[in-house]
Amino acid sequence: MEQGTNSRGRPGRPKANLEIDLYSTPAGARAVENPVRRTILAALRERERTFEEIVSLAGRAKSTVSVHLQEMAAAGVIGSRADPDDSRKKIFFVAGDLVASVSPDERVADALAAYAGAYQAGSGDPNAFYRLAFRTIRVSLMQEGVLLDPLLSRAGERIGDELYPAVAAPETGAFCANIARLWEEHRLGRIEVAETEPLVLLVYDCFECADLPVTGRPACAFDSGILRALFSRHYGRPTAAVETRCYSMGFNHCRFEVVPEDGRNGTG
Repeated sequence: MEQGTNSRGRPGRPKANLEIDLYSTPAGARAVENPVRRTILAALRERERTFEEIVSLAGRAKSTVSVHLQEMAAAGVIGSRADPDDSRKKIFFVAGDLVASVSPDERVADALAAYAGAYQAGSGDPNAFYRLAFRTIRVSLMQEGVLLDPLLSRAGERIGDELYPAVAAPETGAFCANIARLWEEHRLGRIEVAETEPLVLLVYDCFECADLPVTGRPACAFDSGILRALFSRHYGRPTAAVETRCYSMGFNHCRFEVVPEDGRNGTG
């Protein structure tokens, strides 16, 4: 839908100061760089909205917003349906999935050699090379200002669904103990239950972020996705795993609040 161009107007590498959101759609990937469209899509990711709400949020003329919506709908990024209260009006929603964001402000300066240097060939740890590869890829992307959190979160959810039968338990305490054992057995980190209402999990030696540079923001989208899927299955309703502390925020652990999205207490 939108693409960076070089000095001759041909598609090329995006400008250095350009912020881009990348969406996947049934018709393929779509890059959104226009700030008005990115604002509209951010609002639609929160919930469906009417045309009037979008105009108010975008702060642009109705005709301008209408053009943006038409072009994004044609690209498959958004969709619409008739308003049940007024068939003359439409309600808009996001039809594509946010995959990644590219922002020059998110670039980090970090020495990749340190990751390779920490790897001990022949150490006997079969997972060491894969941890090295995962962290190196993450940092390489971070150096370019590419954030894959939405994609990593969805990948984590898929894995969480597959893992659930291996850790399922009717009682929440036993369920958490099973998750902690799985994490430790696979060297993903050490999990402790810090609080029960709401449920708070602390992860030490987190495989996803323990060696990442400090950026001031949570980095464990993959773990969050796994925990979201596990606890959604356990509680039988959508449940968020919100990361409030992280190694990449300067802490010596990661902290997740497990909160059912309907607001009801999830302990069992």
